[in-house]
Amino acid sequence: MDVKATAKTVRHTPRKVRLVLNLVRGKSVDEALAILKFMPNHAATDVAKVVKSAAANAEHNNSLNREDLYIKACYADEGITLKRFMPRAKGSASRILKRTSHITVVVSDEK
Repeated sequence: MDVKATAKTVRHTPRKVRLVLNLVRGKSVDEALAILKFMPNHAATDVAKVVKSAAANAEHNNSLNREDLYIKACYADEGITLKRFMPRAKGSASRILKRTSHITVVVSDEK
């Protein structure tokens, strides 16, 4: 049975979140959390929260065993983009785009 969890409008760019997600795709939940715990990327903490949430959803809502769960799919879509401006020379300004992402993790107990 597939169970999913999402985190919306996370303040990391989707490109950097995908680098983290590629390392844990297909791994068991416990192994993925161990990998994420020691990663230097800041996005790893948010991905770990979503993996824990998906595992908790599977345990409490669907009565699945945590040891049997593995990450079936995980992806990061682009969220809203915050537009900011930085003052530049001669009274002009340049735009800064602060990107966000929607992180989705799907766990399953079926291989």
